[in-house]
Parts: sequence; C-alpha cells; structure tokens
Amino acid sequence: MRLLLIHSDYIEYEAQKKTAMAEEEIIGKDSLNDAITAFCAVESIDEEDPGDVVSQAAAEILATAGKVNAERVMIYPYAHLSNDLASPDQAVAALKALETELSGSIEVKRAPFGWYKSFKLSCKGHPLSELSRTILPGGADAPAKKEVNREWFVLTPEGEKKDISGYMDDSNFGRLVARETGAGGSVGGDPIHVELMRAKELVDYEARSDVGNLRWLPRGKLIRDLLADYCLHTVLDYGGSPVETPVMYDLGDPAIYAHAAKFGERQYRFKSNNRNMMLRFAACFGMFSIMHDMHISPNTLPLKMYELSTYSFRHEQKGEVIGLKRLRTFTMPDMHTLTKDMADALSCFEEQLMMGWKSGEDLETPLEGAFRCTRDFYDENADWVRKVVNLSGRPLLIEIISERMHYWVAKIDLAAIDSQGRPIENPTVQIDVESAHRFDISYHDREGQVIHPPILHCSPTGSIERVICAMLEGTGRMAVPSFPVWLAPTQVRILPVAERHIGYAQVLMEQMNAAALRCDLDDRDESVGKKIREAGMDWVPFVVVIGDQEEESGLLTVTIRSKSGPKKPYKEQLKAEDLIALVRSETADKPFRPLYTPRLLSRKPRYI
Repeated sequence: MRLLLIHSDYIEYEAQKKTAMAEEEIIGKDSLNDAITAFCAVESIDEEDPGDVVSQAAAEILATAGKVNAERVMIYPYAHLSNDLASPDQAVAALKALETELSGSIEVKRAPFGWYKSFKLSCKGHPLSELSRTILPGGADAPAKKEVNREWFVLTPEGEKKDISGYMDDSNFGRLVARETGAGGSVGGDPIHVELMRAKELVDYEARSDVGNLRWLPRGKLIRDLLADYCLHTVLDYGGSPVETPVMYDLGDPAIYAHAAKFGERQYRFKSNNRNMMLRFAACFGMFSIMHDMHISPNTLPLKMYELSTYSFRHEQKGEVIGLKRLRTFTMPDMHTLTKDMADALSCFEEQLMMGWKSGEDLETPLEGAFRCTRDFYDENADWVRKVVNLSGRPLLIEIISERMHYWVAKIDLAAIDSQGRPIENPTVQIDVESAHRFDISYHDREGQVIHPPILHCSPTGSIERVICAMLEGTGRMAVPSFPVWLAPTQVRILPVAERHIGYAQVLMEQMNAAALRCDLDDRDESVGKKIREAGMDWVPFVVVIGDQEEESGLLTVTIRSKSGPKKPYKEQLKAEDLIALVRSETADKPFRPLYTPRLLSRKPRYI
C-alpha cells in the first residue's frame, strides 16, 4: 500500500460522478478539520496478505497522528500513487478494514472509492506535515514479487532437447540465447541505426515533444506507410477484419483498470475533467470492447480482428529510450483472434507464427526465436511445442516459467539481432487466457454453457519502428547497404550529363513514374560524379546516367546497386521498358506508393 499523509487544517470533498467500480451507499459530501489526510493506494502485492498490510498502515497512520497531535483521520482513496493497483474489490475491502482498525483509536472518516471527487485541502506546512510511506506484506524487507523459477533449453527441429551452453557462439541465434538467458555482457554506445535514421533523413528526434516521440520525414514516412500496407495485406489475406479504436480509455471501467494494472508504471495517465484516463499501450482495449459487445457464434470462430495502432504509448524509462528500438510512442500492427477453445488457439498460433517467419524473409530482416510458456502448459502440450519448433525449421530457445505471471500461458517472440548483438523483438504471438474473462467476452456452446475462450495476440511484424530499426541495423553487415527495392524511397534516379539531356531525362522520368516506379531526376547543376556519389548515399537501387549516346540509342546505362561491390559498380545497358520490368520483378507482390519527395532534386529541401 502506498500512503501520502498530510497534516491538514481541513480536508473537504464532494463526490461528483460514479465510475463503473464505484461503491454504493456512500457519504457523498463530508469534511474534517485538523486531521491527518491519508491518501491511500492499495496495490496488487497487498492481495498476498491484506490483513498484514492494513495492520501496518493503521500503525503508521496512528504513529504519525501521535507525532503531530492529530485526533482525526480522513482515509482518501487515491489511485494516482501507484500504477500497480489491486483489483477494485480488494481495494475497497482493504480500505474498509483500515477504517475499522483505526476507529477504535481515533476519529476516522473515509471518502468513497470509485467516484470522481472534488476536494479542498489545506496543509499545515510544518516538517512532519507531508510524509509518504510504502507498506509491503510481511514488512519492508519482504520480497515484492513471488518467486518464479525458470528453465532454459534449446529444442531442435528434430525434437532434441539441448543445453543452452552448446549455443553460446557468435551466430545470431547464439547471441539471442546469451542475451535472453543473462549470459550476454553489457554493450555500450548507440546502435548504428541511430546515426543512419538521421543521415538518410528518415526520422529525427522531436525536442518539443516528450522523449521517445519522433518526427517522420518524407522518406521515412514513405517506408513506414509501405510497411503498414504490407501488414494490412498480410492480415487481409489471412482473413482478418480491420477496425479502428480510440487511443485513450477510462480507468473507471473495471476491465480497463485491471488490464492496465498488468503493465505497471509504463503508462501515460491523465485527467479529463473528473475522469482518470490512460493512453493505450496496445490495441487490446478497443478490440476487446468490440468483442464484448458482439453477438458471438461458435460458427464464426476463429474471429480475427486487426488494427494498425497509430499510436500506442508506453512510458519507458527515459534512459532506456533510444532511436527506433525503444520508444514511448510507436506504431503496432495488432491482430487479436478470438478462438473456440485451446485446440483452436494452438492451430491459429501455428498459422500466425509462420506469418511472423515470412515477414522476416519478405522484409529481409533475419529472425531468431524464443518460445515461452508456463510449466503447466508445457507439461500438457510438450508434443505441440516440438511441432512448433519443427514448423519453424530451426532451433528455438525455450523458456519454461514455473507459474503464470501474465495474461498469457504461451508466447513466441521473433527477434532480429542488431549490430551490437542485441535482440530487436519484432513478430510475436501470445495465447491469452485472462482477457475473455476480464472483459466478459463469451459465447454459448451447444449445451448452452458460457465459454470464455482463449484470445491470441499477434503482431505479424512487430512495431513498424522496430522493423525499420532492424533494417538499418542489418545494413551494417552488408557490403553495399540498401533497402529492399520495394521500400527504397527512390527506386530509380536519372542523372543527365549536361543541361541538354534534361528534356529526354524528364520524358524517361515520367515514363517510369507512370509505370508505378518511384523515379526522380537530378537536374541540379552539379558534376556527374557528385550526382552519382549522392545517389549512392541515398541508397538508390537503380541509377541511370543519360548522355548523348543514351539519348541517341535509347539504351540506358544503369548502375544496379544490389550487384555492385564497395568499390566496383555493376552496370548494364537496358532499354527503358527492360528497366521497368527489372524493377517490377524486384517488387512483385509488394505494396506500392508514389514518391513522397519532389521529382526534381533541384526542388528537394534539406530536412537535417
């Protein structure tokens, strides 16, 4: 329990509006003079031994009252003192118990729980007039969390169980094993994507916002939108239905309140008039609300619902926020699947896992996998876990947790490895066994029984920002760094040798853009050598130089970045239609958007 004790000249309150978790039969308006105002937040850990916590809190309040000669106490529920709150029922029970325990020793009143209240308070201002205390079950030295045991091992596609020590090597999977199991050493310095995201004018920091909120420049915005299109097409092909839901939710709703408490202090909370609100950290809240209000038939299951949550918010520690890897505001492709039962959930898990592996191939971000589950789940589904590894076609790190700590009983995280050997978690699939109960999402089976089925959480790529992070980090291992052609902000750049070649170059540029290629023209009064160097710095995959010979013959001299070496560019002579066909072959079945920057480089601004 968290306490904020204020020695007050007076405290007065008035209940304004009830929330969904409000207690009934309250005293709606009251006051107390010359009193200790005890602002209280009952925390989830208090549920381990509420009697002990109440006894400790009562003793602390009475001791403080004795020191300042106060003879009255106002117990005032104040959830803002903690982001790891107990359930509403437990909180009310603890506050009532605290009132009862104090009443034999001092005059006590209690403000109602679950109401939006206005209050006025005057603090006396002496050295003991403002005190804060944290109460833990069993005393201050008691452990804050239940002890959870973990077992780590590696499963191979052949079903063999291996000790993790055999995988502590310099491979990407070895790096994942080392970092996840705590064997990896600390790494200093910024990952390489932080410099690249600015050098390539993709993303920049926004000093006028909160840390971890970024400004997206046209080139980066294009890549981000194309990745969003990729996710949408992937989910639609899988049978998902897109929705859009709010970014903020009322903490007065018991289900929202309980679900938010799972994420502890990593939340943005604020007040809207008299309502305590939070910014979402995923699209769960809105989709679960839709599912709750639906008429669900088992004939329509599994039901797949998708949202590109622009944005989700997590109040990460300031010192941990860096570049595109860890943000406070991010874009998450988020799919939730309401299943019939656990067997249905396992089947959908397999399908969605394969979507995650395929995204690593499509986006050219090699992935490694870690599967996590509870001991009970593993004991019941060991054969299925081996099947998952076999489907993956590669070894997976397995983590067995002695008891469930979260809403999920099993999950898989697929991660790219950055230039410093650290994982960048991207695609994920999770089996949630809590939320259908918490949000009262149910259907009736043939016998008329109410079923609260498992729900799958899936992000087929992980957050868009982390995908771009993984791509930029991956360029550090390339001889000639580049984006996949379908994501290159400029796919073809035309470089006229002299001013007289600009007219023909413009005709070619229009032809390329009309054929759904992103083509721009460097019409600046610069040397060809400088134009070529800058096209290379922009990672343009196809660079066309236009001189007299090209204009007369119609054969274009094309430098192809993917076939070039660090110091030896690869060139081909191609007709315009052949170049168009080549680019299209590189981008087949991938989303397309036109240029987000001016077609003429003479009109292109500098952003950084």
